[in-house]
Amino acid sequence: MSITLEEEIFGLAVNPFTKSPEMVRRYTLKNSKGMTVSVIQLGAIIQSVCLPDAYKKVDDVCLGFDDIASYLANKGAYIGGTLGRVANRVANGEYTFNDTKVSVTKNIQDKFQLHGGFIGFDSVIWEVVQKSAEGVIFRHVSPHGHEGYPGKLTCLITYQLDNENRLWVRYEATTDRSTMVNLSSHAYFNLAGHGSGAKGLSEHTVEIASDQIVDTDELQIPTGKLVDVKDTVFDLRLPVLMRDRLMQFENRQIKGYDNCFVVNGGRVQKSVAKVAKIVHPPSCRVLEVWTDQPGMQFYTANNLTSIVGKNCTKYEKHGSFCVETEKFPDAMNHPEFPSISLEPNEKYRHDVLYWFKVEESWNCCCNNDP
Repeated sequence: MSITLEEEIFGLAVNPFTKSPEMVRRYTLKNSKGMTVSVIQLGAIIQSVCLPDAYKKVDDVCLGFDDIASYLANKGAYIGGTLGRVANRVANGEYTFNDTKVSVTKNIQDKFQLHGGFIGFDSVIWEVVQKSAEGVIFRHVSPHGHEGYPGKLTCLITYQLDNENRLWVRYEATTDRSTMVNLSSHAYFNLAGHGSGAKGLSEHTVEIASDQIVDTDELQIPTGKLVDVKDTVFDLRLPVLMRDRLMQFENRQIKGYDNCFVVNGGRVQKSVAKVAKIVHPPSCRVLEVWTDQPGMQFYTANNLTSIVGKNCTKYEKHGSFCVETEKFPDAMNHPEFPSISLEPNEKYRHDVLYWFKVEESWNCCCNNDP
């Protein structure tokens, strides 16, 4: 049986550029294993990911909302949203390129930029250029000067689902003058079910193939150093139980994980490689993250406070996780980091694969590649 696509109206949203209301559609891809993925035009957001567990119980494992108003009201949590032009932080909202200083908007305490500024890619209405069983392709043209960034940036995001329960996401971008690009996704997951909260997350084990994290200051701005994870709470090279690990953050300033882990040896790869594996043993659901990117921000929803999500469920602190594949934060201010600059003759590309599996414990040791 092949993949099917369903299209429906999700709601009305005001286009931040034209200020006029536009219809926002939802596209749902479904495979032969009963897995569905829904994406919406607002922010090219992943609105839902439903799949059965080992006992054939279907749950939505992706946090989100049932209506546009809730996405707008909770914009600051970036739930499910696309991050761009530049994901993560830009120190002092500025950078220098080719001896020219570029000032971008500072949307956090007038100190730095986060996730692209006041109107990031999570807040724009993406046009649909393809919708079929082969996948959904969204397009957004970010005008020259938007949020301070030079160049007209044309972006494509492709969402594809296959019958192996793999959700493939491809980001592409081209520009008409030198600029900076680092796109990512702020989807929040909980393999016990989107509404299972802190109890559900505490039952997960997390494994990240990373020897180092990007060192940051108290504002979470990179210092330029990479720090070894050995003998720290950030050593996730073997699976660790979230319940045990999150308790170790109680006396720290940041209460949980919100760090860019250096993966793939800190270099962009020619093809995707497995960088993380998250398991929820009670349901036997597994999420593997495969990417070609050098970094992955792992975040345990430390700042979520009682948001009402889909089906009137409460989303709470430490009740979900994000696995944001990316280049390193503030890379434009750190020449030693992998470059996020994009020239008119180049094409930005970023591939990530979310591979959802059900692994009963007796065959958890099987290792298979995509």
